[in-house]
Amino acid sequence: MRIPAILTLCLVLGAAAAVHAQPTFTVQAAPIADQKAVFATVESPNVVPARARIGGTVASLAVRQGDTVTQGQVIAVVVDEKLLLQIRSLDAQITGLQSQLAQAQTDLTRAETLFRQGAGPRTTLDQARTGVEVATSALRARTAERAVTQQNLQEGQVLAPVAGRVLTVPLTKGTVVLNGDTIATVGEQPFLLRLRVPERHAVSLQVGDPIRLDAAQLGIEHGATGKITLVYPQIEEGRVVADATVSDLGTYFVGDRVRAWINAGTREGYVVPQDFVATQFGLDYVRLRQPDGSTVQTPVQRGDPRPSAALPTGLEILSGVHSGDVLVRP
Repeated sequence: MRIPAILTLCLVLGAAAAVHAQPTFTVQAAPIADQKAVFATVESPNVVPARARIGGTVASLAVRQGDTVTQGQVIAVVVDEKLLLQIRSLDAQITGLQSQLAQAQTDLTRAETLFRQGAGPRTTLDQARTGVEVATSALRARTAERAVTQQNLQEGQVLAPVAGRVLTVPLTKGTVVLNGDTIATVGEQPFLLRLRVPERHAVSLQVGDPIRLDAAQLGIEHGATGKITLVYPQIEEGRVVADATVSDLGTYFVGDRVRAWINAGTREGYVVPQDFVATQFGLDYVRLRQPDGSTVQTPVQRGDPRPSAALPTGLEILSGVHSGDVLVRP
């Protein structure tokens, strides 16, 4: 009978030693950023229209809604048939002026030869030189005019003004457009979040404040985080407008509504490591060390995760613990 008693005593002492060897955490009150859930919309920093530079008919469209474009990419071609006719007319005029210039140069050569031989007057030589200069100037003018017309023809290519995503294409192939008409609108990327926060939180809203988004709504494993980059000084309909950058918005639709959490002041609270909280039968418990060294399970109310540099797995405890309590890892 003594052997079982000794074994039982050894087991009890071993369990007590194991309890004392477990890591502990002392609960202390700390300032916690109070977060408020608001709705934000995914928007483009700039929505830029791609406009036609000449009037004419849309001959081709290379994009549609949702396509991604780069800056300077050809998204449509506008054709003006009059420009083609002008180029043909100028080509005929240039051909005629080239013939006139060739004849003027021939007349100048003949006049120079006769003048050197003393058989021709100087006035004839001067007239021949003037004829060459006039023909040369006329040819240059027509060539320059053709270059301008050719440039106008090339400006029928509608280029993407910025790199981004095509949001709207308000016309189709064959549409007649004027100079300056919008062919498509392009939303510049990367997209940003535009928050509209009640004005009572305007004082606590600062540039650089972090924001947090739902992981389930984003379709990713962990929630996305970002920061506020701009707070607009004008209040619209009782709301403060702010822009925030988030790295996981590349595949979102423009105008999509997202729930985000922002800082709305600070308050005192308790944050403990998440692995010190155990869940049993749907209830959360922590193990509190008593003054005599024993531990007792105490139910607690779990709050939101509060990760920080000191506590990467920080979890807020709303009730069940007090400042100075010593927690034992389960």
